[in-house]
Amino acid sequence: MEIELCRCCSGLKYVDCCEPYHQLQADAKTPEALMRSRYCAYALQLADYIVVTTHPSVRHLHQKDAILAWAKANSWLKLEICAAQNNIVEFKAYYVHQNSMHVHHERSTFLIHQQKWFYLEGEYFEV
Repeated sequence: MEIELCRCCSGLKYVDCCEPYHQLQADAKTPEALMRSRYCAYALQLADYIVVTTHPSVRHLHQKDAILAWAKANSWLKLEICAAQNNIVEFKAYYVHQNSMHVHHERSTFLIHQQKWFYLEGEYFEV
């Protein structure tokens, strides 16, 4: 039996890592855990999860159809966490788009709302 590792690059099995978040059976306890689960959701094309984990104050800016189209248009290769401190996570997401390798480098800000972490915004870096 093949063990499916989580796409978030934690080294854990998906069932023991991001799946409970994606199934809404658990909430991410840290901004890094939420970041990893959101990356994994892009890789698995789980646009609903991306929307529901976006802070309510900016959720209207993140349309499910656009998220799903972006997730499907790319092959998600690897997530690298560069730094995680307090409510900020800096990461690099490696992906292939139209047969070309790309790196999405972002510093994301997360906020707690109703005792849960949510993605608020990101600062993007040229790579």
